[in-house]
Amino acid sequence: MQKDNAQELAQTRKTLKELLVKELSLEDINPEDIKDDEVLFVEGLGLDSLDAVEIVVLLQRNFGLEVKDLENRRDIFYSIDTLAKYIYENRKNI
Repeated sequence: MQKDNAQELAQTRKTLKELLVKELSLEDINPEDIKDDEVLFVEGLGLDSLDAVEIVVLLQRNFGLEVKDLENRRDIFYSIDTLAKYIYENRKNI
């Protein structure tokens, strides 16, 4: 069962990277160039608050998840890894 979890998280990370590049128009970045633990905002990929809103929409549209209280949930948006774990943990509850 542990291996399935790792595979599902890996697939979620891959999907997230592809969606971010496509949906946020990150033209000079390939999904495979984004590290799992790379900071998404400011010093990392350089995303901003408008991108955060787009990510919330992306999570809702592609994974059926709603993120409420965005200000207090910044930890979710730290990296691809934190987003993937949030998706994995919360999709199980749907």
